[in-house]
Amino acid sequence: MNLFKTALLLAFISNPIVQYGQHTDEINSNRPGKSMSAFAVGKTVFQVETGVYGIQESHDLLNFDANGFGVDMSVRYGAVHEKLEFIADLQYQYENVITRTVETNKSALKQTVLGAKYLIYDPFKGYEKKINVYSWKANRRFNWHQLIPAVSVFAGANFTFSNNPYHFSPNASISPKAMLITQNHLGDGRWVFVTNIIADYIMSDFPSYGYVLTLTRGFNQKWSGFVENQGFKSDFYSDAIVRGGAAYLINKSMQIDASISTNFKTTPSILFGGIGFSWRYDATYKDVIINLDNGDSKKAVRRAKKTKKG
Repeated sequence: MNLFKTALLLAFISNPIVQYGQHTDEINSNRPGKSMSAFAVGKTVFQVETGVYGIQESHDLLNFDANGFGVDMSVRYGAVHEKLEFIADLQYQYENVITRTVETNKSALKQTVLGAKYLIYDPFKGYEKKINVYSWKANRRFNWHQLIPAVSVFAGANFTFSNNPYHFSPNASISPKAMLITQNHLGDGRWVFVTNIIADYIMSDFPSYGYVLTLTRGFNQKWSGFVENQGFKSDFYSDAIVRGGAAYLINKSMQIDASISTNFKTTPSILFGGIGFSWRYDATYKDVIINLDNGDSKKAVRRAKKTKKG
């Protein structure tokens, strides 16, 4: 038995530590939640995440009811560096609004955002989880390293067109958007917790500040589910929304999803329901391999040899 344990130890520590770029074997989509993950899709990888949704609103004070639908799409492309990703977020919405005396329709690009995300800290880079071949219990202990999040920043701009019924100003404008993103992989790796801290429409007449908290659980190789809380506040509009849903992996590059969202106030009350699809093209991607061997494995081999002799 001692010989077997020694051989297993040698096999583990004699190999250099290798890490790959941010590209994963399976598609990693931000859908169906509204938060943005910390990691990029990978250099030369092109990814589209899109969906359709229905919306129902009612406002107790303004006495209106609205029903409609929308289409959203996020285009992600990794370029220049493994940690860098360029993003275009688009959202079109149509609504039929009914008051006591008037019925009107409104439709427009509710959101047009262009920007880039960059990973500034990766807790997995250079990290080697220690394996104790002599103790199953030691390997099952809580890993405090998982509390250290990956950290990214996003910087971009909102493009608002003139006479947009979903915005506070009738004039066309461009306003900055910034975001701090953190991501933790918890437990056995099936739990992922993402936090977004957002400053939106910066330098406009009505800047908005908010957050998104998303907890995702992978149930098996195909199914995952999530719960999410999103809040935002401005002089123009404030709200808190809860969201939940699930995603199904069709293959390594395709995913479908469904979600439902609501809030807890009546000015207005909001109910969303949607389905979506994510697809990536990674045929031109090449693995970026980082050899992190610093000689420690050789020292460990020497220590193992001494143990064997003893």
